[in-house]
Amino acid sequence: MDAVLYYSPSTASLVVHWLLIELQIPHRLELVDFETRAQRSPEYLRLNPQGRVPTLVLDGQVLTESAAIAMHLADLHPQAGLAPAVGTPQRAAYYRWMFFCAYTLMPAYRSWFYPDEPAGEASIEAAKAAARGVLEHAWQQVAEHLEAHGPYLLGAQCSAADFVLTMLMRWSRNMPRPTDDWPALKAFAARMKARPAFHETYRREGITDWV
Repeated sequence: MDAVLYYSPSTASLVVHWLLIELQIPHRLELVDFETRAQRSPEYLRLNPQGRVPTLVLDGQVLTESAAIAMHLADLHPQAGLAPAVGTPQRAAYYRWMFFCAYTLMPAYRSWFYPDEPAGEASIEAAKAAARGVLEHAWQQVAEHLEAHGPYLLGAQCSAADFVLTMLMRWSRNMPRPTDDWPALKAFAARMKARPAFHETYRREGITDWV
C-alpha cells in the first residue's frame, strides 16, 4: 500500500496521521505550510480543490475529508477492530457519532476559529458566542453519553470515531470552557492519549500541548 499524507501540524490532518501510525500503515508525509499559504497554491488545489488538509493519496486515489478518510482506513484494516461490522446496530451508532463530529462539532469550530466567514467582520463576537454555545451544548451531550454508555462512544469497543472525537476535543484546549472541564470527557481523552500511536504522532508533528 502506497500512502502519502498531505498535512499541517495540529490541523484536521492529525487524526489521519494518528490512524496511519495506529494501523501501522507505511506512509510518507508532505508538509502543507500554512504560513506560506501552500494550501492555496495551484499545485495543491489541483490535488484538493477545497484547499484544506488532510489529503491522503492512497494507492493513487486522492482522498479528502478527515472523518471519511478515518472511516476508510478503519474499513481497510478490520483486524484492528476500529469499525463495527456493516449492518449491525453498532455500525449505526458508529455512523451517528462520526457524523456528529462532522456535522455538529466541525462546523461550529469553523465558526469559532473563523467567525468572519459566516457573519462578516461586524458580527465576529456574535458569531463566536453562537459557536461557543453550540460546542458546549454538544460536548455536554457527549459527556452524558459517555457517563451512561462509555468508556468509548460505542461502549466497550474503541472505534475510529473515538479518534476523530479526541482530535476535536484538543481543538477546545484554549477556549473559555475546554472539554477537560467535563470529568467524563477528560477521562475519555486520557484513555485515548495513553495510546502509544498518539504520542508518536505528537513526536512526529512536534506538538507539545494537551498531553
